[in-house]
Amino acid sequence: MRTSDAGRTVASRILAVFEAFESHGPSLSLTQISEFTALPVSTTHRIVGELTEWGALARDAQGRYQVGIRLWELAQNAGRRLRDTARPFLQDLFSLTGESVLLAVREGNEALYVDRIYGSKRVPRASRIGGRLPLHATGVGKVLLAYEERWFREAYLAGPLVSLTEFTHVDPHALSDELAQIAGQGFAVTGEEARVGACSIAVPVGAGTGAGTGQVVAAIGIVAHASQESMLPKHLPVLLGVARRIENAATHRQFPSGI
Repeated sequence: MRTSDAGRTVASRILAVFEAFESHGPSLSLTQISEFTALPVSTTHRIVGELTEWGALARDAQGRYQVGIRLWELAQNAGRRLRDTARPFLQDLFSLTGESVLLAVREGNEALYVDRIYGSKRVPRASRIGGRLPLHATGVGKVLLAYEERWFREAYLAGPLVSLTEFTHVDPHALSDELAQIAGQGFAVTGEEARVGACSIAVPVGAGTGAGTGQVVAAIGIVAHASQESMLPKHLPVLLGVARRIENAATHRQFPSGI
């Protein structure tokens, strides 16, 4: 249902346009943007025109709009401090395991993928750099959730738990026990919970003080073909070693306040 445009600030209107692409993109017509933002077509036309001129949006040959390259370039600054600190160690992890590796942080109720190095093996991809997935459905997400404060975990488990596949764990009581186990052992393993055909193992990255003794600010993980799930624990020593190296490097860069 459309709402009145009266009283909405310019910033809220622009953000509504970006949210339309986040929820309904990647390619939208002017009419669709107007509908999804509940803005008049004339207002939508003006805002979209200005955003296109600046480079935040781009118009294709069919007259539909997409997120522009300039906005993508600007977005690369988000998470740069953490990504730049961790990147050399992620490359080491990839070289040592031969599997796809990833780095994620918690953003609300989701795991936000800050960086990822794709291996040459054919593994279903559940997300991309900048993509988000529910915390309870991924290895890195479960790690981030397991080390959160108790009130947050309880609130999260009390909310809706979406099933991404038939294997996603969505029973709140069983998940609570699983998170306690993850926090106790220091790692999480998932099998086809985010994408059929893929499994993962992940460990926490602390704020330079060691996971379990300080604030956990990120998680790193390995994604492999589901047939390799029983072999994932063999990567645990190198995963933990890389996590500690990232923590040590981050101690000097203080990335918790500048992720």
